[in-house]
Amino acid sequence: MSATNAPFGLRPAFHPSGLDRATALADGITSGYGSAILKGQPVKYVTGGVIQPAAADEAFVGAFAGVEFTDTTGRHRVSNNWPASTAYQTGSCTAYFYADPNIVYEIQADGSLAQTSIGDEANLSNTTAGSVTTGLSQCTLSTTLVGAGNSAQMRIVNLAPYPGNDWGDSFTIVRATIAEFQFAGAAGTAI
Repeated sequence: MSATNAPFGLRPAFHPSGLDRATALADGITSGYGSAILKGQPVKYVTGGVIQPAAADEAFVGAFAGVEFTDTTGRHRVSNNWPASTAYQTGSCTAYFYADPNIVYEIQADGSLAQTSIGDEANLSNTTAGSVTTGLSQCTLSTTLVGAGNSAQMRIVNLAPYPGNDWGDSFTIVRATIAEFQFAGAAGTAI
């Protein structure tokens, strides 16, 4: 049973085409940005063309995958997370994140989900939870489903096929797609 609460954020499971490549965004994080960004954490574009963590109930573009940059001492760094308040040499930062709305992610729910949740939508929860030591997000999927005719951040499409992970388990691991993709808004909607 998936009875252990051990969230891992948004983890790409597959893409219908077979390609689930991360996007590389030059200067994708503002130098000195004050919040940590963890691997598997939902991210969104903000004014200025950079990414930042997305909160629960916000449209987002995908999941953070890592970053590389040259710090102010001249040392090149590659990390699965963005260390809060880190400054880098101008032009040296590349942020990586999954930004395709067709990617199917695996995510642990913050409670129990039944098979009847397939096709329903829910928001993310614990979006800033995680470990700066491991650099991994502990974002989860809320078990509060929005029901027919309503919209939320993620759409549940299946159960993650792992031994001991079943519908109705205490902390069900599901497969889900982004339902509120940041660039799928109405015409004329900007960042």
